[in-house]
Amino acid sequence: MKMPDPDQSIMARRDEIAEALREIVPGEGVILSDRELQVYESDGLTAYRQPPLMAILPQTVEQVSQVLAYCHAEGIKVVPRGSGTSLSGGALPLADAILLCMGKFNQIVDVDYDNRCAVVQPGVTNLGITKAVEGRGFYYAPDPSSQIACSIGGNVAENAGGVHCLKYGLTTNNLLGIEMVLIDGTVLRFGGKHLDSPGYDLLGLMTGSEGLLGVVTEVTVRILPQPETARALLLGFSSSESAGDCVAAIISDGIIPGGMEMMDKPAIEAAEAFVKAGYPLDVEALLIVELDGPQAEVDYLIDQVSEISKKCGAITSRISQDEEERQLFWAGRKAAFPAVGRLTPDYYCMDGTIPRNKLPLVLKRMREMSEHYDLRVANVFHAGDGNLHPLIMYDANNPGELEKAEDFGSDILKLCVEVGGVLTGEHGVGVEKRDLMPEMFNEIDLNQQLRVKCAFDSKALLNPGKVFPELHRCAELGRMHIHKGKLPFPDIPRF
Repeated sequence: MKMPDPDQSIMARRDEIAEALREIVPGEGVILSDRELQVYESDGLTAYRQPPLMAILPQTVEQVSQVLAYCHAEGIKVVPRGSGTSLSGGALPLADAILLCMGKFNQIVDVDYDNRCAVVQPGVTNLGITKAVEGRGFYYAPDPSSQIACSIGGNVAENAGGVHCLKYGLTTNNLLGIEMVLIDGTVLRFGGKHLDSPGYDLLGLMTGSEGLLGVVTEVTVRILPQPETARALLLGFSSSESAGDCVAAIISDGIIPGGMEMMDKPAIEAAEAFVKAGYPLDVEALLIVELDGPQAEVDYLIDQVSEISKKCGAITSRISQDEEERQLFWAGRKAAFPAVGRLTPDYYCMDGTIPRNKLPLVLKRMREMSEHYDLRVANVFHAGDGNLHPLIMYDANNPGELEKAEDFGSDILKLCVEVGGVLTGEHGVGVEKRDLMPEMFNEIDLNQQLRVKCAFDSKALLNPGKVFPELHRCAELGRMHIHKGKLPFPDIPRF
């Protein structure tokens, strides 16, 4: 994995740049010491590390605007960073770039219950929004497993999902408006408390743009009333294929659960040892299916799902009897990632999405890959929408194992595209999937996407080296290719 070569002229000006930025962000707003910068050398994809040129901690929109305007004028690269929980290397620093850390933007600006929305700064944690409104019976629906730590600004950048996105949607479906700052310092607003806006859907464009187009400084999100009733089923199966068939059968029957998650045997055993949620240990795969809504509807759907699971070969079935037990079911799933960390020195968390009906095939092929690479894999994923999170276990101290894990992960993502899926569901492309983009997009597709990038950031200063496998200069886009001094189609008039 190669990042852009550092600009030595920028690195030679480090002290001068720091002095200029201290004028904009005084006090402890500029971090320069090597020891302090170690905190920022990677995000959640810890296999790749690189200290930044320096870290900047602004506290106001005006400071963000001035920092970006200065960097634009001086040709200095900028990598935006939220809580640093990205699992795709989206916030991986560059040696010649400042790291713009938005952690001090951590205030709830406004909660508007009449319009069912909340206005928050980007450093507010995902769970923090729910905590701020739950006293009035509301919550924020997208709930990544890292929700206790991940920031809403990062959720916007990666279009994060979570266990309840099957019914309630990803970040983009729960986002009403943003304030953002462009690389030249311009402050813009897209959307707001209203439900729709005229013109191009620039709000949709910014959601999932991975810090390549601008820096988010305020977010308006939709809040929902807590459902009257929520109950969950634990369904155990003798094979992952049977569990996958059950997922497809539930959806095809017209039932949309609040959440539907799946774990295979290694993940079940790890989560149970970690949380003691009462998961069955004599099964090969486990489904957690949550139904929510009015009491009568939930009771009816519980019976329907139970009947479908029996037809699909479920060998165990358990229904939550109270809220505490429902939360316990989910506690095991939400702790699956750290639980697997107890089984192996290192693991590589993948993220790809497939059509639901391809689950049995993909799980079978992944087992074959596991044997081929001689690396264990635990599967934890959002089964309802086909978003896979295979956890490839390896030991970085063993020569060549990281490379094997990367190749294994690459093959999984290629398989996702092969069966009609996509490279990512919620973690983003970052650096992890950057060089796999041509598996899904041809050169024309990628150039068209890059034109959007260039419209907002013509100097390619924002988060360079991410998403696009080969970052051409904007000036080169659309240039005519001259081969051996001859123009193509010379008979066409040119103006």
